[in-house]
Amino acid sequence: MSEEIKIIKDFNNYSSWLITLENMDETLWSTPIAKGKWSVSEIIAHITNWDKHLLSGVIPSVRDEIGMEFPDFDFYNKKASDYAKSGISQSKLLKEAKDTRELLVKELNELPTKNLNKPLTANGVSHCPHTLTPYSLIYIVKEFTDHDNHHKGQIIQFLKENNLD
Repeated sequence: MSEEIKIIKDFNNYSSWLITLENMDETLWSTPIAKGKWSVSEIIAHITNWDKHLLSGVIPSVRDEIGMEFPDFDFYNKKASDYAKSGISQSKLLKEAKDTRELLVKELNELPTKNLNKPLTANGVSHCPHTLTPYSLIYIVKEFTDHDNHHKGQIIQFLKENNLD
């Protein structure tokens, strides 16, 4: 299995994991996971919002071989938090999250490997400042997978603390 296929497969694991949240108590769903932190619903909306950005903004940029652009994180994350608090039901948000991720994975799988690996800028920057690795779509997908896993870990810990694991 190529490294790109493995990264996309790991990225897709999130949509399967979402099923574990379907029977979660609705009160806990909207309770912050810790003081000053988001609720599970806000975290799921946050990840979904970024998936939508990858679909609508980043993948078209990669196809056109132009730099990837990402919005202001704080503003974009606030939009996701507000959406989670808007009254959207748990089942609807989980379905939206799963459907969006599955569509994103489908789009990623349809891209040629050369497009996944082509060096592109992210907000005008050519290399990750932490690893000095050139930015590419597959590098971004790996970063997003790590980001998903960070939030999954927070949710799993929260469920354990509430005896729901």
